[in-house]
Amino acid sequence: MSKTLREKIKEITKKHLVESNGLALGQCLTAVGWVGGTLPELYEENGMVEVSMADVAGGGFAVGMALAGRRPMYIIRYQGFNWFNAPIIINYACKSKEIWGVPCPMFVRSIAMEGGIGPVAGSSHHSLYYRMPGVIIRSPMSPMEYEKCYNDFMKSEDVYYVSEHRASYGNSNELENITFSKPDICLFPISITRFAAMEAADSLAKKGYKIAVYHIETIKPFKIEPETKVSLIVSGLGLVLDDDYCDGVAKAIAFDLSKETGSFMEVIGLKNRTAGFSAKVDNLPPDKSDIEKKVIEMLERKK
Repeated sequence: MSKTLREKIKEITKKHLVESNGLALGQCLTAVGWVGGTLPELYEENGMVEVSMADVAGGGFAVGMALAGRRPMYIIRYQGFNWFNAPIIINYACKSKEIWGVPCPMFVRSIAMEGGIGPVAGSSHHSLYYRMPGVIIRSPMSPMEYEKCYNDFMKSEDVYYVSEHRASYGNSNELENITFSKPDICLFPISITRFAAMEAADSLAKKGYKIAVYHIETIKPFKIEPETKVSLIVSGLGLVLDDDYCDGVAKAIAFDLSKETGSFMEVIGLKNRTAGFSAKVDNLPPDKSDIEKKVIEMLERKK
């Protein structure tokens, strides 16, 4: 039976600590649940380091460990907490190699979730890191993607910001692109929207539409594959999906795709409002229904 993403992260983390002399640090790591079941049941003597609830300080500890060559996994349990954790990472770790010639490799596990958790903790916030030089941004949603991401990190001297999502932890399947020689529209989903995009593409296919889906795992540096470029040129229409706010990664990638292919691009992501705790005031990423509605609207307008 295939490993779930949760099991793969746990396996990789154990290997990193026990075999690679690495470290993992964060808040409440050894509490009930072990960060959604993604951590091995190890303690400080094995490199599992509990830090205080002072978010800004945690990022500084991780940077110091990285400078010491320990390649820390810094685990941020809610991506929204990056507003507190990010400053020393992006202003020191990401710039150290360029300015001083001193690499500061660290693996930032930043975990997203939505649904009733309010204005600070929810959703993905990879756009916070996107505009800064010296950082690699990945968003693996499958076991093989995560393993490749980790292996690339271990061969690199860079800061890796790994945008995870709790809703993907139970996934054991690899996410394949959906392609057509002449698609009606091309979707470019990021993070948890990748699952909804495939559902929407399948649903729309039953209605006679040809919806291509090109998954984005590497957010920065973003590269347009030749097959993707040809497909988007043929369709002339593309939609970038994200579970972050649109004014960031989504619009930047949409611009790159439009500039490269001349295609008309739109984006869909979090609504431009603050999330509350109840269902009536929550702010959730686009789901299957939202994507279908947007795609049909774009196709109708194209006519």
